Amino acid sequence: MPYALPAARVLGLTLLLLGMAPVAVADDGWSVVPSASAPEGRPYVYAEGAPGTVLQDSVSVLNPGAQPLTVRLRGADADNTAGGGFTIREKPTDAGAWINFAGKADGRRVPVRELSVRVPAHTRADVPFTLSVPAGVSPGDHPGAIVASGDGGRTSAVRIQLRVDGPTLSALTVEHVTVRAGRISYELVNRGTTALTPRLAVHADGTLGEVLDRALRTLPVDLLPGRRVTLSEPWPDTPALDSVEVRLTVTAAGGARDTGSASATFVPWGAVAGAGGALATVAAFLAVRRHRRRPPGGVRRNGHRTPGGEACEQPRTEVELTGAVS
Repeated sequence: MPYALPAARVLGLTLLLLGMAPVAVADDGWSVVPSASAPEGRPYVYAEGAPGTVLQDSVSVLNPGAQPLTVRLRGADADNTAGGGFTIREKPTDAGAWINFAGKADGRRVPVRELSVRVPAHTRADVPFTLSVPAGVSPGDHPGAIVASGDGGRTSAVRIQLRVDGPTLSALTVEHVTVRAGRISYELVNRGTTALTPRLAVHADGTLGEVLDRALRTLPVDLLPGRRVTLSEPWPDTPALDSVEVRLTVTAAGGARDTGSASATFVPWGAVAGAGGALATVAAFLAVRRHRRRPPGGVRRNGHRTPGGEACEQPRTEVELTGAVS
């Protein structure tokens, strides 16, 4: 269940024995997760507020190992990979830049953008943070993350879903639909201000009617505002010989909807090449047969031949001699 820490809570580290921790530990070593008060934990940090407010929450660094661990925490902007996966941007300019931790300077606590945390063996460290929403920021979703960098260059991240109060827009477009090599490729673009979980339906009509019909299904993509991803649909049983119109329909919560289409022609080129070779063979056979049927000996002159094969000169007319036209 999403929650926010009370405003009067003092920022600091709370170290608990790992056996008391209500969250699971990754088998491959340390991890960072949203702090949770329930055994099932939270998949991400959810925060919502108006521009100008300061939101509070915390993440937990888990160290199941037998040695102390030092990790460095920082805020980042969340992003989509080209294929629709989750990643972070190198330099934060949005929600990642609004995240602060409790540091120390001159013996007093001050907000810092990055924080080093030392976690003893078999221990969980709860690290509070604040998320200061700037005044005048646009309403909608501002995806972020807290990134932890540990020993050996290993990193882990917790997603932050920030919703800024105000009117929002849910919109997307389907672009660059292509059909090639048994796949339907296309791009989805989030044109709105909210993160979308798109649903896709695929339909295709050929010369003689419907050749493909797939009902709406949810895609495994969390499409962030302003992001573009490239996806594809397998189509292994394409027609052998047909001209097809493919249509993709994508919908999402909030009324987002768009369609994209592409035309494709399927020709069995192997069969065509085989037929062409067969026709060439038949033509060659007929040419040889015609040549062998020509009568032997003699020389034709003016279309006449003597019985013994001797040429017979025919008298030419005046027209033939002079080339005159009557």
